Amino acid sequence: MAAATAACSGVWFRKCLRLHDNAALVEAARQGGTVVPFFILDPWFDRQKIGVNRFNFLLESLRDLDEQLRSQHQSRLLVFQGRPEEVLRELFGGKGGAVRLTSIFWEKDSEPYAVARDSRVATLAKECGVQAASFSGHTLLDLEATVARKGFKPPISMKSMQTLVNSMGPIREPLAVPKLPPLQVEGFEVPSISQLYEERPSSQGFPGGEREALRRLATVCSDADYVCKFEKPKTASTGRQGSPWEPSTTGLSPYLKFGCISVRTVWHAVARCQQGRMHTEPPQSLHGQILFRDMFYLHGLAVPNYDRNEGNAMCKPIPWGEDAALLAAWEEGRTGFPFIDALMRQLKQTGWMHHLGRHAVACFLTRGDLWQNWTAGRDIFDKYLLDADWSVNNGNWLWLAGVAPFSAPYFRVYDPCPGPKSSLNAEQTGEFVRHFVPELKAMPAKYIYKPWTAPIADQKKAGCIVGEDYPNPIVDHQKARDANIARFKAAVDASKGGALPEKFGAAGAAQGDPGPMQTKLSFTPSAASSSSDKGTGKGSGRKGKRTESAEIIDAASDCDATQGTQRKQRRWGSGPSDKAMGA
Repeated sequence: MAAATAACSGVWFRKCLRLHDNAALVEAARQGGTVVPFFILDPWFDRQKIGVNRFNFLLESLRDLDEQLRSQHQSRLLVFQGRPEEVLRELFGGKGGAVRLTSIFWEKDSEPYAVARDSRVATLAKECGVQAASFSGHTLLDLEATVARKGFKPPISMKSMQTLVNSMGPIREPLAVPKLPPLQVEGFEVPSISQLYEERPSSQGFPGGEREALRRLATVCSDADYVCKFEKPKTASTGRQGSPWEPSTTGLSPYLKFGCISVRTVWHAVARCQQGRMHTEPPQSLHGQILFRDMFYLHGLAVPNYDRNEGNAMCKPIPWGEDAALLAAWEEGRTGFPFIDALMRQLKQTGWMHHLGRHAVACFLTRGDLWQNWTAGRDIFDKYLLDADWSVNNGNWLWLAGVAPFSAPYFRVYDPCPGPKSSLNAEQTGEFVRHFVPELKAMPAKYIYKPWTAPIADQKKAGCIVGEDYPNPIVDHQKARDANIARFKAAVDASKGGALPEKFGAAGAAQGDPGPMQTKLSFTPSAASSSSDKGTGKGSGRKGKRTESAEIIDAASDCDATQGTQRKQRRWGSGPSDKAMGA
């Protein structure tokens, strides 16, 4: 046990599961004395609501952190289990045989539960005579300071988000890893997943931890052309050609969610790639995705009831249905629509889904086909996604259900049987479906998204009789779509404010998938005064022509950049053929 009379600073790791750019760790090291890195497995995060893959990612990230502390600093990570207030009361009093903390530091967390918890901990620390301080770090902006500014309004467009970020001054560079003193404490090891779950994890494509996060970022940024041509809506929702289980994107989102990598590290790495080159702009660019992430975090902190239908300024009240059978079929990937089912099975097996896949399944569950509450889908995503994030997950579901001020028009419904011209960018050979829906492994490609249209002879030859070996479609898509558009319109018309403004989708006749977006480029000078290092890059340099080759990142949010009704310079229309570039 560390000496009770000496300074002993605790660094409470929560989301900031890294050594680099960790303000709490830097402050603890600056104070001198013993530094105790620790994590608390909080029973609030009920394992019944959190899937085994996400929890395993957390444990892998903790193990990576522990290994780095041991190998680089002769220190280690202590892992406690229990309610944080109870664990910390013991640590503040020197009970339990571990350490006695004289100060405690942590990175701020803006989720409602975390805000309330941290307030209780701060009060407890004061009562125990323990110094306590918290630091902004999980987002580009200091959320509390931003929301507290006079005249603050939650941004609902990329333009307003860029203006806000630019007004806050330059985005600081990441902090270096501080030198830490050795720590010799026995016990309190990182548990194995088998100690917590009977189920074994099935996700293998995303090893948790800071070192893997930094490796992935280095791989992405080793190709500056890839970074500069990056566009959100321009990559395959069905994985990489020949390897449909592998993301066609950078896959940084789980690492940002857990703070294995700093958002500032990503921001400045991208900015360095853009210097002296033509590059895409927000909202489609990599910087645009990070800005969307901060926007949703601002909403999560500033908008009461952001996770609810009622009392939520970002949610138009819609009388959604409640059908447990429909919801279960969607969750389990047995809707009878192979594209939807493959995506949902991918989610459960791997903990990941391409952002356009998330668009498709969310639209299908809510306004498109099943007319179920977006919060039900949100909770299922929260259980299975490795990158499940309270603010971003709520923001995305509000967006995709068509109920938010920043939503695309509600009548733009995705076809769950995407063809070659769909903006869902689904491959047409059937390899993605065959991988995740093996019942259809021998189904001819021309029927892969609509197997019920295959002649019975073809179904028998494929060894899959629709209705027996694979479900019939759970709804008639065209009928469900038309009925739901009418329901949504009726709910809007009956609401207190009458019809929604145009940005909410009050545009008249129903429309289908609008196709890809038009895009523009900018040029960032390579000089030290580059605007990318000073702000969001809005209005910097000259404009260029639209790029034909682009990539999508899922690192921030899963928002499709479909705000065409908000910005006149971005118009829906047909674009050139898309190419999917490997990360």
